[in-house]
Amino acid sequence: MTSLLPANYLPILVFFFIALGFGVVTIVMGYLVRPKNTYAQKLTPYESGILPETDARMQFPLRYYLIAMLFVLFDIEMVFLYPWAVSFDQLGLFGLVEMILFLSILFVGYFYAWKKGALDWD
Repeated sequence: MTSLLPANYLPILVFFFIALGFGVVTIVMGYLVRPKNTYAQKLTPYESGILPETDARMQFPLRYYLIAMLFVLFDIEMVFLYPWAVSFDQLGLFGLVEMILFLSILFVGYFYAWKKGALDWD
Protein backbone atom coordinates (compact mmCIF):
# COMPACT_ATOMS: atom_id res chain seq x y z
CA MET A 1 0.00 0.00 0.00
CA THR A 2 1.47 3.37 -1.01
CA SER A 3 0.93 6.54 0.93
CA LEU A 4 -0.13 9.81 -0.63
CA LEU A 5 2.91 11.61 0.82
CA PRO A 6 6.25 9.95 -0.03
CA ALA A 7 8.61 9.67 2.90
CA ASN A 8 11.36 11.48 0.98
CA TYR A 9 9.33 14.70 0.88
CA LEU A 10 8.46 14.72 4.58
CA PRO A 11 11.72 16.45 5.70
CA ILE A 12 11.23 19.11 3.02
CA LEU A 13 7.70 19.72 4.26
CA VAL A 14 8.92 19.95 7.87
CA PHE A 15 11.65 22.45 6.94
CA PHE A 16 9.13 24.49 4.93
CA PHE A 17 6.82 24.81 7.94
CA ILE A 18 9.75 25.62 10.24
CA ALA A 19 10.90 28.38 7.87
CA LEU A 20 7.36 29.70 7.48
CA GLY A 21 6.86 29.67 11.26
CA PHE A 22 10.19 31.43 11.82
CA GLY A 23 9.22 34.15 9.34
CA VAL A 24 5.80 34.67 10.89
CA VAL A 25 7.16 34.68 14.45
CA THR A 26 9.89 37.23 13.65
CA ILE A 27 7.46 39.56 11.88
CA VAL A 28 4.96 39.38 14.74
CA MET A 29 7.70 39.88 17.37
CA GLY A 30 9.03 42.87 15.44
CA TYR A 31 5.55 44.35 15.34
CA LEU A 32 5.05 43.86 19.07
CA VAL A 33 8.49 45.08 20.19
CA ARG A 34 9.13 48.09 17.93
CA PRO A 35 8.52 51.61 19.18
CA LYS A 36 5.28 53.12 17.96
CA ASN A 37 5.87 56.81 18.68
CA THR A 38 6.42 58.45 15.30
CA TYR A 39 6.79 62.15 14.60
CA ALA A 40 7.40 64.30 11.53
CA GLN A 41 11.20 64.41 11.79
CA LYS A 42 11.37 60.64 12.12
CA LEU A 43 9.29 60.10 8.97
CA THR A 44 11.50 62.23 6.69
CA PRO A 45 13.76 60.46 4.16
CA TYR A 46 17.29 59.96 5.44
CA GLU A 47 20.46 59.26 3.53
CA SER A 48 23.91 59.59 5.06
CA GLY A 49 22.80 62.36 7.39
CA ILE A 50 22.03 64.73 4.52
CA LEU A 51 18.53 65.84 3.64
CA PRO A 52 17.53 64.82 0.11
CA GLU A 53 17.80 67.64 -2.41
CA THR A 54 16.33 66.05 -5.53
CA ASP A 55 13.84 63.42 -6.52
CA ALA A 56 14.98 59.84 -5.97
CA ARG A 57 13.80 58.81 -9.44
CA MET A 58 16.76 59.71 -11.59
CA GLN A 59 18.00 58.20 -14.83
CA PHE A 60 21.22 56.23 -14.95
CA PRO A 61 23.29 56.11 -18.11
CA LEU A 62 23.16 52.96 -20.18
CA ARG A 63 26.91 52.48 -19.68
CA TYR A 64 26.27 51.73 -15.99
CA TYR A 65 24.04 48.76 -16.86
CA LEU A 66 26.46 47.57 -19.53
CA ILE A 67 29.37 47.52 -17.10
CA ALA A 68 27.24 45.72 -14.51
CA MET A 69 26.20 43.08 -17.05
CA LEU A 70 29.79 42.57 -18.18
CA PHE A 71 30.91 42.19 -14.58
CA VAL A 72 28.27 39.54 -13.91
CA LEU A 73 29.10 37.77 -17.17
CA PHE A 74 32.83 37.56 -16.51
CA ASP A 75 32.31 36.78 -12.83
CA ILE A 76 30.05 33.82 -13.59
CA GLU A 77 32.45 32.53 -16.23
CA MET A 78 35.32 32.66 -13.77
CA VAL A 79 33.30 30.55 -11.32
CA PHE A 80 33.71 27.65 -13.79
CA LEU A 81 37.43 27.64 -13.04
CA TYR A 82 36.96 26.30 -9.49
CA PRO A 83 35.41 22.90 -10.34
CA TRP A 84 37.94 22.52 -13.15
CA ALA A 85 40.83 23.19 -10.76
CA VAL A 86 39.48 20.66 -8.27
CA SER A 87 39.19 17.88 -10.86
CA PHE A 88 42.25 18.84 -12.92
CA ASP A 89 44.09 15.57 -12.18
CA GLN A 90 41.20 13.46 -13.43
CA LEU A 91 40.56 15.47 -16.60
CA GLY A 92 44.06 15.18 -17.99
CA LEU A 93 45.13 16.72 -21.29
CA PHE A 94 41.57 16.89 -22.63
CA GLY A 95 40.50 19.05 -19.68
CA LEU A 96 43.49 21.33 -20.16
CA VAL A 97 42.71 21.85 -23.86
CA GLU A 98 39.05 22.51 -23.09
CA MET A 99 39.95 25.09 -20.43
CA ILE A 100 42.42 26.82 -22.77
CA LEU A 101 39.65 27.05 -25.37
CA PHE A 102 37.21 28.36 -22.75
CA LEU A 103 39.65 31.00 -21.48
CA SER A 104 40.57 32.10 -25.00
CA ILE A 105 36.89 32.71 -25.81
CA LEU A 106 36.56 34.57 -22.51
CA PHE A 107 39.56 36.80 -23.25
CA VAL A 108 38.39 37.50 -26.79
CA GLY A 109 35.09 38.74 -25.34
CA TYR A 110 36.94 40.78 -22.73
CA PHE A 111 39.20 42.48 -25.27
CA TYR A 112 36.24 43.10 -27.59
CA ALA A 113 34.36 44.86 -24.78
CA TRP A 114 37.52 46.79 -23.90
CA LYS A 115 38.13 47.96 -27.48
CA LYS A 116 34.48 49.00 -27.86
CA GLY A 117 34.86 51.22 -24.78
CA ALA A 118 32.37 49.33 -22.64
CA LEU A 119 34.75 49.35 -19.67
CA ASP A 120 35.48 53.10 -19.68
CA TRP A 121 34.04 54.96 -16.70
CA ASP A 122 34.00 58.44 -18.19
